Amino acid sequence: MAASGASLYHRGFANSREPPLSLVQSLRSRMSLPVVAAPMFIVSQPELVIAQCTGGIVGSFPALNARPPELLDDWLTQIETALDRYQAQHPDQPVAPYAVNQIVHASNDRLERDMEVCVRHKVPIIITSLRAPDAVVKSAHSYGGVVFHDVISIRHAQKALEAGVDGLILVCAGAGGHAGTLSPFALVREVRRFFDGPILLSGSITDGAGILAAEAIGADFAYMGTRFIATKEAVAADAYKQMIVDSAAADVVYTPLFTGVHGNYLAKSVAAAGLDPQNLPAADKTTMNFGSSRPAKAWKDIWGAGQGVGNIDAVLSTAEVIAKLRKEYGEARGKLGV
Repeated sequence: MAASGASLYHRGFANSREPPLSLVQSLRSRMSLPVVAAPMFIVSQPELVIAQCTGGIVGSFPALNARPPELLDDWLTQIETALDRYQAQHPDQPVAPYAVNQIVHASNDRLERDMEVCVRHKVPIIITSLRAPDAVVKSAHSYGGVVFHDVISIRHAQKALEAGVDGLILVCAGAGGHAGTLSPFALVREVRRFFDGPILLSGSITDGAGILAAEAIGADFAYMGTRFIATKEAVAADAYKQMIVDSAAADVVYTPLFTGVHGNYLAKSVAAAGLDPQNLPAADKTTMNFGSSRPAKAWKDIWGAGQGVGNIDAVLSTAEVIAKLRKEYGEARGKLGV
């Protein structure tokens, strides 16, 4: 029997006076568009998350972006206060829940402490990356939160489900940052053979037609990161945002050099760091950082991006991006008569 995601009863996801909703239905009832914004190192901070959630899509950020660690508690309070205030002022508009990304890896010595903060705030969604998140799942489920886990293969998906996650984020070929190599057409359909819970799909989705395509092949939500780098609220250098606008798929290089894990990066930023994007040295697989004495560092100087950059033509506000996505999504549905 196929595994399925749990229901969520936290911060207004489900109405207790009604029959229980599936997790997908609960989330969609709070969203204006089936999109979850990916957490991006350095780039995703409270202003961007708040703009995403008030726009009706799930906003997220990595816990490690809060530096020093004590700042995480302040950020969560800031986000919750802003969303509650916006909902009170706009009772008829959907305000999506937010998510916090936790890196499950030995190099993350903040994980236990950061999860204690998330439990105290009852963070609605925890997004986990790298290793199977057994302890994180237990903590999130203790207060009714849910866990979505990044995977790039069937083996990773099965391990995550064994750990008790509620949903899977399929990071397919062309996604920004740490991406896999499988086609979404292959990975989604294979995962759907054994899992009927929430699937989030990542990989070069930058417009409304891509969101609809993700649904058409069996995903419940599009998982989008790169499109939100080129926004006014994103904490990214202006040169980074402009490089997104000026780049195309051919300007993205896939390499494990910078973190020890394969990822997609803008070739122009690699060249600016003094490296030849077409002739990069071998990676040190034992490290999760740049792994050399060079002054350039992944994410700070070597800029991640997905292959969908060629569809991004301007730096807009997050509200403008979401409005554009909603329009494109409606037009795509109209063309197909759905």
